Amino acid sequence: MSGFLAVLGKIGTFLLWVLFLVLQTATRIVGSLLAAPAEHQDDQQHEPAAAVARRRSPPASPHRDPYEQASAPLQQLWDPPPPPYAPSAPAADEYSSSSSFRRRASAPPPPLPAEDVVVSSSAYSRPPPAAAHAHSVSAPPLRAVETRALPARAAAAGGKRPKLERKYSKIVDQYRSLDEVIEALAQAGLESSNLIIGIDFTKSNEWTGKNSFNGMSLHHIGETPNPYEQAISIIGQTLSAFDEDNLIPCYGFGDASTHDQDVFAFYPDERPCNGFQEALGRYREIVPHLRLSGPTSFAPIIEMATTIVEQSGGQYHVLVIIADGQVTRSVDTEFGRLSTQEQMTVDAIVQASEFPLSIILVGVGDGPWDMMKEFDDNIPARSFDNFQFVNFTAIMSKKISQSKKETEFALSALMEIPLQYKATLELGILGRRFAKSPERVPLPPPFASYSTVSRAAPSRANSYRSMPSRPREEPTVDSTITASVTSPPAVEARVPEPQMCPVCLSKPRDMAFGCGHQTCSECGPQVTDCPICRRPIDTRVKLY
Repeated sequence: MSGFLAVLGKIGTFLLWVLFLVLQTATRIVGSLLAAPAEHQDDQQHEPAAAVARRRSPPASPHRDPYEQASAPLQQLWDPPPPPYAPSAPAADEYSSSSSFRRRASAPPPPLPAEDVVVSSSAYSRPPPAAAHAHSVSAPPLRAVETRALPARAAAAGGKRPKLERKYSKIVDQYRSLDEVIEALAQAGLESSNLIIGIDFTKSNEWTGKNSFNGMSLHHIGETPNPYEQAISIIGQTLSAFDEDNLIPCYGFGDASTHDQDVFAFYPDERPCNGFQEALGRYREIVPHLRLSGPTSFAPIIEMATTIVEQSGGQYHVLVIIADGQVTRSVDTEFGRLSTQEQMTVDAIVQASEFPLSIILVGVGDGPWDMMKEFDDNIPARSFDNFQFVNFTAIMSKKISQSKKETEFALSALMEIPLQYKATLELGILGRRFAKSPERVPLPPPFASYSTVSRAAPSRANSYRSMPSRPREEPTVDSTITASVTSPPAVEARVPEPQMCPVCLSKPRDMAFGCGHQTCSECGPQVTDCPICRRPIDTRVKLY
């Protein structure tokens, strides 16, 4: 009996302990519930004071520090005074680069009509290159303002770009082999592509092969193919599977006849080359007759390509520009501004995005290439990412087999083509005529004026350009002049370049044509068209 009572005592003690814990927990819960209304009342008492303090404090400035660093590393904003024709309020959506876009903090403006423009910024923030270029000076970080009309479909959406354009604002390199690129091109529906080739003939080609081409000119013709020939061959072989007619329009720019204003066709009748092998052969024929010059601008060749696309009825084309350096930037270009040639090139690339045209810039020689990389990454206001830069020298200098080098170069050049072609389909610009191309007409090849070559039609003398052509220093000579002209000073062993004959580049100019341009007396009788302006020669005047 005593054992049973002991067990009951223990059970009772345990129950009392449990009851104590329950009561203690309940007390804490009730206390916390009672404390909550008191804190709420304190907040209500202090809220008016805080509101008064906020009303008395000065408002934050709505203006943004023009030198504030943006979140993205390449998106540095520069807010210059708005042009007189631009709206004072910024656009709701602003494309600061082709790879990203961001929304401003200010309130969005009302929907813009189709005739209005959107002001957008482009950021160029890479440091200047260490090496110099023939016609370019290392540029400081550039920030430019670029305007263009909104497409009709964007205006209908209240001034905002459709999501489809944002989708293709930056196309990512995503393929690992050339076979994957070719398969992706076929899957995207690319049954045929039309190749256009543009070759840089600026004077810097003579020395930008110092490190990459054994100190020789990049246009040196010899037993070993030069970088231009290698690039043409690799691109031609890769795209030949998608080229039905195998016709390749080829053009040159940057020589003494075109400068930064025009392009010349490989043939006087402007006919395309039949395959890349003929393009290579014609290139070797033309190079010995060229006088390399400058400055460098890619605008003429891009405008020539958009003209071809328009004339073809909106067929898909691939423009391959092979060049030895970046666009000219003179020393007098202000900090943070684009040079004339840079602005022309940017405008041409932006306009080309309204056409089914992909642009591939192949860099040969020693460079520098910093600005071309900026063009690849940060050109604003495009319908889709239509520009791709490939460093040919960096790929070909790798210590791998030649076949692997060629495969890697073709892969780098063409890996964005599948999505670019798909973008032209979804944007509705493939197979359409827009009637807004620059309508360029190329010059004949530089040696087309010799009697041994068929002469081009006079109507082909000048290609379209909105700005005035390069001024000439030679005086105009009337066709009725028969009297002798005062003799120039005696010619020394080396004739200064401005006085040299533009044909042989060795003898002084002592014969003038009716157009006012001059050559030496030995070359003058052999030409039928002026080697400078391409006009037919009807008068020759010997200068004494």
